[in-house]
Order: sequence, then structure tokens, then C-alpha cells
Amino acid sequence: MQFRPCIDLHQGKVKQIVGATLNQENKQVVENYVSSHDSSYYAKMFAQDQLTGGHVIMLGDGNKEAAIQALQAYPGGLQIGGGIHVDNADEFLQAGASHVIVTSYIFQDGELKMDRLKQLVDKIGKDRLVIDLSCKQKDGQWFVVTDKWTKFSNIAITEETIKELEEYCDEFLIHAADVEGKKSGIAAELVKLLAEYVSIPTTYAGGVRSIADLQLFEQLTKGKLHITIGSALDIFGGGLPYREVVEYCK
Repeated sequence: MQFRPCIDLHQGKVKQIVGATLNQENKQVVENYVSSHDSSYYAKMFAQDQLTGGHVIMLGDGNKEAAIQALQAYPGGLQIGGGIHVDNADEFLQAGASHVIVTSYIFQDGELKMDRLKQLVDKIGKDRLVIDLSCKQKDGQWFVVTDKWTKFSNIAITEETIKELEEYCDEFLIHAADVEGKKSGIAAELVKLLAEYVSIPTTYAGGVRSIADLQLFEQLTKGKLHITIGSALDIFGGGLPYREVVEYCK
């Protein structure tokens, strides 16, 4: 199990927000934290602590400059997501991203668009691609959600789906959107399923608030999944010491 750090960007600033409140109809997002530091500050911190596989997420427009600052501060150490498509993916890789992360570009109108996925793989290679399968629960199953987690797709998180998509990417990033940003504990049922299904590196996000949650996560996944933590960390205004998380996961 690795700790995969994150830098979330909104309106050009490093923020921690409740992701489910970021939607097109309601412009008022719930902000857990707005940092006085720029994106490169955190990128340099993660580089110094030799944390790899972290991600920069651009939440809407106006974040490209801050994103590139982070990538250039830690070349090859961070992934980039948020508005990535076939025409801009290579630009971010050239700027220093190790991988690009995609969701809405390949999930359109509630369906997986295999032509778009294949086109992206042809352009950059599967070894530079992370598929974001962030999901919410409905009718006893977990379904991929898109458009800032406001729209359910018809893609359920099943073993069959996971195995199919593993052929086209290097890693998965999966937010449990129902609990992300709420510091209310992990989605235990989801992490157990993921640990059973995946065979490539997979980072889970959502709900971690304590070392006890990390211990539960490690127990449920047998160390198979990686973890990212945002709002709960003291570097983002929370009560969980970043340094303790880094040491625990090492």
C-alpha cells in the first residue's frame, strides 16, 4: 500500500472541496480548505518525501497554469486529470506529468465510448493512461459517475468491467464520490470489491480521516490498493498529520 498524494485545483487555487457539490447547476461549492500556498509548494513537498503516483486534478476552467506549475516542480512524479482529452493529453505529458487521467472524455451519454478510449491509447500509449472510475452507489451496485460526479453512467463496477478496462490503461483512480471530502470513513464495501477485482495499480480516494481508517483500509484490501487523502490532512486544514500518514504507509 502506497500513499498517493493529491493537489486539487479550483479557480487556480489549491483547495479541498466536497466533490459532490461541484456541479453545473449549483455554483456554490462546499470548500473544506483554501490554501495560501501555490501548487508548486505541495509538489515540491511530495517530491522531497519521495511520494510517487500522486495526482493533480483540475476542477473546472482556469487551472491550467497552476497545474503545469505543479508538474514542472515535480517532473515525472505526478499524474494530471480534469478535462483531459486526445488533443491536450500530450501537452500535459510534455509538461512533466507521468500519466494523464480520464473520465468524462471516454464516458459520454452514460456509455463507455471505446472509440475515444482506443484513440487516446493510440496517441499516448496505455502505459501513460489512468482511467478514473469514480463512482456512486445505486440499487446495490456501484456505477461510474461523470460530469463532476453529477451523472450516472450505465457502467457498473464489476469484475468484467475492470478486466476489460485493464487492457487499455496502466492504473485506475477511483473516488467513492458519496463519501469523498466528508471525512466520514471509507466506503468499505467498495474497497473490498476493488481489491478482489483489480490486477493493476489502483488508488482509492474517499472518507479517510484517521490512522485507524488507514489500518482498516489496509486490512480490507490486504495492502493491494493505494490510498489518497485530501481534506483530512493537516496540510489541507484537517486534523490528520500528513507526516504520520507518510510514515505509516512507508
